[in-house]
Amino acid sequence: MLALTRRPGEHLVIDDNIIVTVVEIRGDSVRLAIDAPKSVKIYRGEIYDAIVQENRQAAAVAGTQAALDLLKGFKMEKK
Repeated sequence: MLALTRRPGEHLVIDDNIIVTVVEIRGDSVRLAIDAPKSVKIYRGEIYDAIVQENRQAAAVAGTQAALDLLKGFKMEKK
Protein backbone atom coordinates (compact mmCIF):
# COMPACT_ATOMS: atom_id res chain seq x y z
CA MET A 1 0.00 0.00 0.00
CA LEU A 2 1.17 3.47 -0.82
CA ALA A 3 0.32 6.26 1.65
CA LEU A 4 0.60 9.84 0.41
CA THR A 5 0.03 13.25 1.90
CA ARG A 6 -1.90 15.69 -0.30
CA ARG A 7 -3.43 19.11 0.33
CA PRO A 8 -6.67 20.43 -1.14
CA GLY A 9 -6.20 21.12 -4.84
CA GLU A 10 -3.35 18.63 -5.16
CA HIS A 11 -3.79 15.42 -7.08
CA LEU A 12 -2.22 12.11 -7.94
CA VAL A 13 -2.20 10.18 -11.20
CA ILE A 14 -2.76 6.44 -11.50
CA ASP A 15 -1.76 4.56 -14.65
CA ASP A 16 -1.67 7.73 -16.82
CA ASN A 17 -5.48 7.91 -17.09
CA ILE A 18 -6.91 8.19 -13.57
CA ILE A 19 -6.58 11.47 -11.67
CA VAL A 20 -7.56 11.70 -7.99
CA THR A 21 -7.80 15.26 -6.66
CA VAL A 22 -8.25 16.31 -3.04
CA VAL A 23 -11.17 18.72 -3.16
CA GLU A 24 -11.72 19.45 0.51
CA ILE A 25 -10.64 18.37 3.98
CA ARG A 26 -13.12 19.05 6.76
CA GLY A 27 -12.40 17.52 10.17
CA ASP A 28 -12.10 13.77 9.69
CA SER A 29 -13.57 13.84 6.17
CA VAL A 30 -11.71 14.10 2.90
CA ARG A 31 -13.61 14.92 -0.30
CA LEU A 32 -12.03 13.46 -3.45
CA ALA A 33 -12.70 13.99 -7.14
CA ILE A 34 -11.85 11.08 -9.43
CA ASP A 35 -11.40 11.53 -13.16
CA ALA A 36 -11.25 8.13 -14.88
CA PRO A 37 -12.37 6.49 -18.11
CA LYS A 38 -15.96 5.25 -18.08
CA SER A 39 -14.67 1.69 -18.39
CA VAL A 40 -13.08 1.93 -14.92
CA LYS A 41 -15.46 0.85 -12.16
CA ILE A 42 -15.23 2.96 -9.02
CA TYR A 43 -17.03 1.93 -5.81
CA ARG A 44 -17.01 3.13 -2.23
CA GLY A 45 -15.34 0.49 -0.07
CA GLU A 46 -18.48 -0.59 1.79
CA ILE A 47 -20.42 -0.93 -1.47
CA TYR A 48 -17.64 -3.00 -3.03
CA ASP A 49 -17.54 -5.28 0.03
CA ALA A 50 -21.32 -5.81 -0.21
CA ILE A 51 -21.04 -6.68 -3.92
CA VAL A 52 -18.28 -9.21 -3.21
CA GLN A 53 -20.34 -10.81 -0.44
CA GLU A 54 -23.44 -11.05 -2.66
CA ASN A 55 -21.37 -12.60 -5.45
CA ARG A 56 -19.97 -15.21 -3.05
CA GLN A 57 -23.47 -16.08 -1.85
CA ALA A 58 -24.76 -16.32 -5.43
CA ALA A 59 -21.83 -18.57 -6.41
CA ALA A 60 -22.53 -20.86 -3.45
CA VAL A 61 -26.21 -21.15 -4.42
CA ALA A 62 -25.28 -21.72 -8.08
CA GLY A 63 -22.83 -24.44 -7.03
CA THR A 64 -25.52 -26.13 -4.95
CA GLN A 65 -27.99 -25.88 -7.83
CA ALA A 66 -25.45 -27.41 -10.24
CA ALA A 67 -24.93 -30.35 -7.87
CA LEU A 68 -28.69 -30.85 -7.58
CA ASP A 69 -29.03 -30.76 -11.36
CA LEU A 70 -26.39 -33.51 -11.63
CA LEU A 71 -28.27 -35.66 -9.13
CA LYS A 72 -31.47 -35.34 -11.17
CA GLY A 73 -29.76 -37.35 -13.91
CA PHE A 74 -29.36 -40.42 -11.69
CA LYS A 75 -32.14 -42.94 -11.49
CA MET A 76 -32.43 -45.23 -8.52
CA GLU A 77 -33.65 -48.77 -9.03
CA LYS A 78 -36.30 -50.05 -6.69
CA LYS A 79 -35.66 -53.43 -5.11
